[in-house]
Amino acid sequence: MTATGAGLSLALNTAAASPYPSPPVVLQPCVSLNSQRTSQWDSVVGENYSNKKKIFKAFSTFSSSSSSSSLGATTGLSLRFPHHQRCKEKRVPLAQASAGKEPLRIMISGAPASGKGTQCELIAAKYGLTHISAGDLLRAEVAAGTDSGNKAQEYMQKGMLVPDEIVVTMVKKKLLEAVDQSGGWLLDGYPRSLSQAEALDALNIRPQLFILLDVPDEVLVQRSVGRRYDPVTGKIYHLMYAPPETPEIAARLTHRLDDTEEKVKLRLQTHKANVAAVTDSYKDVITHVDGDRPKAEVFTEIDKLLSELQEGETNKVVIGLIIVIDPLLIKCSQDSWKGIPTRLNTCPYTSEMRSYFYRDVCEATQKAVEDGHHKLRVQITIPELDPEVDVHRIGTLLELMRELAFTFANDGKRVRVCVQGSMGEGIFSGIPLQLAGVRRMLEVMDWGSYDAKGTFINIGAVGANEVQEEDDMFILTAPQNAVGNCIIDDLKAMVNAAGNRPVIIVNPRLKDVPGSGGVMQTMGRDKRMEFAESFYTCYNFRLLYTSGTLYPILGALRMAYPGPYEVHKRFDTTPGHEEYSVIATFDHEPTRSDIGDALYGRLKKSEVAQTGFWGFFTGLLN
Repeated sequence: MTATGAGLSLALNTAAASPYPSPPVVLQPCVSLNSQRTSQWDSVVGENYSNKKKIFKAFSTFSSSSSSSSLGATTGLSLRFPHHQRCKEKRVPLAQASAGKEPLRIMISGAPASGKGTQCELIAAKYGLTHISAGDLLRAEVAAGTDSGNKAQEYMQKGMLVPDEIVVTMVKKKLLEAVDQSGGWLLDGYPRSLSQAEALDALNIRPQLFILLDVPDEVLVQRSVGRRYDPVTGKIYHLMYAPPETPEIAARLTHRLDDTEEKVKLRLQTHKANVAAVTDSYKDVITHVDGDRPKAEVFTEIDKLLSELQEGETNKVVIGLIIVIDPLLIKCSQDSWKGIPTRLNTCPYTSEMRSYFYRDVCEATQKAVEDGHHKLRVQITIPELDPEVDVHRIGTLLELMRELAFTFANDGKRVRVCVQGSMGEGIFSGIPLQLAGVRRMLEVMDWGSYDAKGTFINIGAVGANEVQEEDDMFILTAPQNAVGNCIIDDLKAMVNAAGNRPVIIVNPRLKDVPGSGGVMQTMGRDKRMEFAESFYTCYNFRLLYTSGTLYPILGALRMAYPGPYEVHKRFDTTPGHEEYSVIATFDHEPTRSDIGDALYGRLKKSEVAQTGFWGFFTGLLN
């Protein structure tokens, strides 16, 4: 890296960032008078390869003290890929080191009653920032009758969530207005989900600081339960901390229906889930602030953080290099996947391990739906989801169904989660043991505090009569045959009624179960199995053992759409530690022989034919 009077020049070899050979990336300075505008990409790298594009990010940090004088007005970097025909030029933002004060870009999050509103008022007043609340912004756009507001109102009138792209468009517009007017913004309580954070990232909207107000749950409950609302003035009082001034005001105060202890605790759970969803996206800029103090003390700490940030006391320049690798070389199933968790025979699993698999399933399924597949199969056979073993937990299956439903409901889709009912008639009626009571558990389990269940998520059975016009997709809980009864006819009727709407079956068991007369073994079996195999597998995971045993784990088979089937082998590294490594990949589901050959390093039949005595003569003939 060198600094010159004209700016900065940097050459970076990407071999360390990727296992594939790649030409060096040359970066040259570009000059702009508006550092905010250089945060928007001026051109697009490469072509649109849908989900098959992989971007590696490399960050280099150096002290600006040795090169600040030479940086001058440089606020961006021009990125080129020599000898890379697919890629064009792209401009990359360079944080400018300046002695002057820069506009602030702040995000703030806090639970209900954490004092976030008060702190936002204080921050906006002192630093002249535009305070942006997504909820207030949405209501204002609807009231003003703007294009975005009218589109949002259409969804709201139907009882549907407003899609992220509409809200992000509103937020982006407001942020640009803030830059033009005051040069800085304060984004309040947004983003609340990973998809929203990714949408902002796609627009290169990132904060310099993400403030997270921490207040103990019991304090938040106390603050909320004691709140009272004055319907005349609109003022909020608190029976303990800010009591009404007169008995007359006290007599007319009302208590909000959602300020009960039960409702407050549900809101706190939702807040924690929202924070957890965006933590990874902003972990490099998150700062926790103790909110369980007088508001003046809280603001003093925040004020110090913002002052230091504005004055640039860190004296660092961060160059963000976007390195685009040939999309054909990288499998997008690896975008956020970090490897198989260990100790998979230790049950029950930790919440982190379960969440790991839930996320893996949801990402693969979402990609398959986005690519137009509408008959999908998810097959995940970890011990807690395997009804053949004694550590099977129906709660894990229900959690997976909920996470999968929320994945699509968060995008504004109406999801019907289905579980089959009793099959057969009279004394021959029954339900598979694994599914006994599951419908009732789905009905009473926690679906969040924003009335998701009954609005975006509904519970149903398996059958054509369960398909409603307002449903966007269907997720079926472990559909399976029982002794003497077959679910496939009902399943087929439901798929036909759904048309092109996605039907996702999770851990199906659709092989024939023989009845007393062997009826299911003969009549129409070919047609039933043909229909069962017509579902496209978007996710498959199972552990590999020696035949007839459940210990030790030899490895795992994994496929996450749109990637290949991967055979992972388990290795003991140090005592008490293990890891999984990919040793083979297949374009189709491998057979037992294929897996055995990979695990034990055996040659394939085609390879065996070219060895030995006859292989010598075959080589001569070839």
